[in-house]
Amino acid sequence: MAQKKSHEVDGWLARPDPSVPIVLIYGPDRGLVSERAAAFAAKTGLPLDDPFSVIKLDANDADQDGRLLDEARTVSMFTDRRLVWVKGIGNHASIVKDVASLLSEPPRDTIILLEAGDLKKTSPLRKAVEDAKTAMALPCYADDARGVDGLIDEALAKAGLRIALEARQLLKANLGGDRLASRGEIEKLVLYCNGASAITVDDVRNLIGDVAGQSADEIVDAVLCGRVAEFDRLFSRYLAGGNPSFVILSAALRQVQGLQILREQMDKEGKPASAVVASARPPIFYSRKKNVELALQRWTQSMLQSAADRLLGAVLRTRQQQALASELSRQALFALAVESARVGR
Repeated sequence: MAQKKSHEVDGWLARPDPSVPIVLIYGPDRGLVSERAAAFAAKTGLPLDDPFSVIKLDANDADQDGRLLDEARTVSMFTDRRLVWVKGIGNHASIVKDVASLLSEPPRDTIILLEAGDLKKTSPLRKAVEDAKTAMALPCYADDARGVDGLIDEALAKAGLRIALEARQLLKANLGGDRLASRGEIEKLVLYCNGASAITVDDVRNLIGDVAGQSADEIVDAVLCGRVAEFDRLFSRYLAGGNPSFVILSAALRQVQGLQILREQMDKEGKPASAVVASARPPIFYSRKKNVELALQRWTQSMLQSAADRLLGAVLRTRQQQALASELSRQALFALAVESARVGR
């Protein structure tokens, strides 16, 4: 059967079989799917920024009768080989139909790269690819301990940082659910430790380990749902207790990154916020579900990216100007609360 087990995927991607023109990369770990798709695309040797060589399609665009088939059969006048790269595939009937046709008569000079979400064994697309001799199905599941260690080592090597053994263990305990989210947490920690020589247990605990606390979640929920007065009251009470403000920035950044993942599911799969929240993995605590649904309804993907950028900037400024950390944190969070309130009017 044309498939690899999860632990075999990286090995296959390191040396892809050139006789396989159709590759399906799927799984619940959206970040890992995206990373591996990019790695495979790079291995084709095609210039990824050349629109004549690489045709990138959103699943909704490709989900038109015959669209994928037409792109795959098109003969380019400017290049000998082409890559047709389709992202965000879910239950798209036309795409499944086109893939079935391509499997029965594989393209000669075109490589088909398909990015999909979590496909069940009974999924028509997954079954078709797995049963074919001219295709390969590559599953992407949450990182195990070895995969998380690799992410940590890669990021720390680039930043010239070391990490204590106890700090690494604590960090790993908070990572692994999604490759993109894990990278975000590690990058945030690296940014926070900018200028230091090593990451300590206190660094990890301050920035990541304590962000699951209920008080932090309550404050961030108030921000993302636009409850400005509630945010001001909760944040002031939090600071009065002698707690560090950057913990709330960290919690806000993690929640925004989580919302980006859920919002993408809404946009690409056409699901309502309630359905996306209900199926979220890891599951969202029941007392927060309504807040997360409301935030998803208010914040678009572009707004969430702007919010993440604002929060990252605030983390860096609080590190550089520790005497003003509380006020800088309040300003950044207050601005986001006001923006959500404005959208909700």
